[in-house]
Amino acid sequence: MRSTKLNTAVVLAAGVGTRFWPYNVVRQKAAFPIANVPAVRRVVDQIVELGIDQIIVVVGSGAASVRAALRGCTLALHFVHQARAVGTADAVCAAAAHLREDFLVVYGDVVTARENLQALVERFADERPLAAALIQPLGTEPPHDWLGAYRDGAYLRGVEGHSRSGAHRLCGVYAFQAAALDYLRDNPGIMNQVPVGGMPPVEAEIAQSLQLMIDEGHSVAAVETPGYHIDLDKPWHIDQANETIIEMMRKGLTENVIPASARIHDGAEIHGRLILGEKTTIGNRVVLKGDLWLGAGSQVLNGAMLDGPTVIGRDTMVQNYCQIGGHTTLGHRNHYGHGAEFSGVALDTVYCYHYMEIWGVVGQGVDFGAATVCGNLRFDDGDTVWRVKGRPERPTHAANAAYFGDFCRTGVNAIIMPGRRIGVYSIVGAGVILYEDLPDRQLVTVKQELLTRPWGPERYGW
Repeated sequence: MRSTKLNTAVVLAAGVGTRFWPYNVVRQKAAFPIANVPAVRRVVDQIVELGIDQIIVVVGSGAASVRAALRGCTLALHFVHQARAVGTADAVCAAAAHLREDFLVVYGDVVTARENLQALVERFADERPLAAALIQPLGTEPPHDWLGAYRDGAYLRGVEGHSRSGAHRLCGVYAFQAAALDYLRDNPGIMNQVPVGGMPPVEAEIAQSLQLMIDEGHSVAAVETPGYHIDLDKPWHIDQANETIIEMMRKGLTENVIPASARIHDGAEIHGRLILGEKTTIGNRVVLKGDLWLGAGSQVLNGAMLDGPTVIGRDTMVQNYCQIGGHTTLGHRNHYGHGAEFSGVALDTVYCYHYMEIWGVVGQGVDFGAATVCGNLRFDDGDTVWRVKGRPERPTHAANAAYFGDFCRTGVNAIIMPGRRIGVYSIVGAGVILYEDLPDRQLVTVKQELLTRPWGPERYGW
């Protein structure tokens, strides 16, 4: 449905995203694909579906990856550059020349249901407050990880950065009257609304501008999310978002899509619906236990087992009795075979051969040595405590998965312990047991001590 009040949107994709390491090194995190579609592309396509006809994308670090992710959009986009990554309020102000009427702001690194955006747009159009903010119940997530939102009924009464209490958080989705730009420009450049002892960074956060509006007597509408909403803030959010999107895709399926160029062997065992691209093949002895999206030119052959639902990109080979776990995404031009087991998310050009077991998130261009194994279960059956920028954190999802940065490699018989991250351009050598995160551009190998002794038939009494 087309909005009569909001015709302009600002998408923010300029942050450095250091908490997202190792996936922020070769791209802006908004360009990270979820179910093979970049997050920022999902956001922009949803905005277009709302009927908004002007979209300004604010870029900074990793701008090229954002532009590439948005190539081919149905709507012409305006790109503006944030000179320095000094906060979200400043990023919106970088687009001020295009903002002569009411506007929507959406962070480019969120994975959100379209009904969330629709609910915010409709509420704003009905009431025309100075601002409206999408908020989400925290559930089991600790409030100190987020920007807290406190409300009285349908309106915000205040915000707080990384609070110690509270039931809701801000989602990075806002609607503003054009007059609200003054509050974004006059942002003090630091989050003043913090608990006692809080240590906010020096950056202009939109939340503080909302507080300025509230303090001066303006209404800020609070719209609770009717659908799913996930911020790609830290690596474990990738797997969470991937599972959520695949599940929503599964629920939306109504029938098979099988083009004439696709080939399905009579010996395949199929329990699920098929969405097949052109020139795809499902071969003999293949077992599909759930729905499958198979990209053009991809093949599933010779006893491969897919637990499903599974999303597979273009020109990917899955064969020879390998096993792919449920709610898994495989990127384009991947190869899986010879008894390999894989679950999670893999980007493009990943090779996973020869009796290995991988669960986690795998960046682009990763090559696994034979018999690489991820140890995903701790002796105490607990979750791994991570350190993100030096701060201890206990993930609420996929804490014990392994996280492989782009263009890294492993040697034969490498073992990755629960919750470990491998940096971009790094190598875990043969036989290494990796207990700690490996930084970018590092090679770790085993140093052996060998003992050589005389031996021969005389040892057997000859």
